[in-house]
Amino acid sequence: MPTNPTPAASWIPALLSTLVTLPLALVSLFYAGLSPMACDSCNGAEADRFDASFDLAFPLFGAGLLLAVVLLIAAWAPPRRPVLALAAPLTVVFSVLLFMGILDTP
Repeated sequence: MPTNPTPAASWIPALLSTLVTLPLALVSLFYAGLSPMACDSCNGAEADRFDASFDLAFPLFGAGLLLAVVLLIAAWAPPRRPVLALAAPLTVVFSVLLFMGILDTP
């Protein structure tokens, strides 16, 4: 059994990563985009805390999604490395968890 994947099969991890990463990123971006509605009825200090946490969390989330896209592109570039294909969806998951952890929801 060869230890290196055949060149014909080296695109499979990148394809699977693309099929997982892009929908996951779009759904998480939709969630993050709707999250300001959680504090529509907030006022005063509660709204200020939410706005301050959102102003920090959303750019970090966007940077995480951008990193996932860069990893996905790098997974397709020759020589293809399966570890980059695995890192792309994990980066999206980490970005969502970071966003939810920073966001101060009421």
